[in-house]
Amino acid sequence: MTVYFIGAGPGDPELLTLKAARIIGECPVCLFAGSLVPEAVVACAPAGARVRDTAPMTLDETHAEIVAAHDRGQDVARVHSGDPSLYGAIAEQIRRLKADGIDYQIIPGVPAYAAAAAALGTELTVPQVAQSIVLTRMSMKSTSMPEGETLENFARSGATLAIHLGIRALREIERQLIPHYGADCPVAVAYRVGWPDQQMIRGTLSDIREKVRAAKVTRTALILVGPALSDSHGFPDSALYDPAKPHVLRPKVKPVN
Repeated sequence: MTVYFIGAGPGDPELLTLKAARIIGECPVCLFAGSLVPEAVVACAPAGARVRDTAPMTLDETHAEIVAAHDRGQDVARVHSGDPSLYGAIAEQIRRLKADGIDYQIIPGVPAYAAAAAALGTELTVPQVAQSIVLTRMSMKSTSMPEGETLENFARSGATLAIHLGIRALREIERQLIPHYGADCPVAVAYRVGWPDQQMIRGTLSDIREKVRAAKVTRTALILVGPALSDSHGFPDSALYDPAKPHVLRPKVKPVN
């Protein structure tokens, strides 16, 4: 018996990996986080499967379902949104599985920041503008952040920021980021990216709060911040395809026409 932690992606069932869809379709027990994973994602569960929404359940209750499946010799598809390695709350579940001697595997999924960038039609790493992405979150009512992991510290790098759980903290985000990025730094808020009611709200650090308020977005949103989101910067072409710069797969310099 194996528990499969499956990344369901941001919400679009077509963004499930082939492996994820196959395993969900084979497991007689499917536990999915219904507040973040639409039922359409687990619709491929086999007929007669035990499919439960874990949104209203506690960790103890979810683990009890897994233990019961283990006693029956049944595999479990434990379906999480996005990629389970990022804010998936799987570490605490894995700790219990190890204590009970239950095998598990992790099946990666499309993370929300990647789906948001695709929906925006943009690249998050642009030559000489930003070559790093910081995946972080606001603490708010969630577990506090470790010392040193502050927006101000990350902002000093100039990297593209992907901020989770921050839609109710836009004023604080502005306060911490404007001194480093400037008030006109582009911002994109991806609301329920991959769902049928997806919204993409674009603005700057100075006006995004009002735009989000007008759109009445209060939850389930990812905030992207950084100069790489701008359409106006004059960045150079990547050296990867530069005919004047050979590399191991293109060892000869090609003449430039």
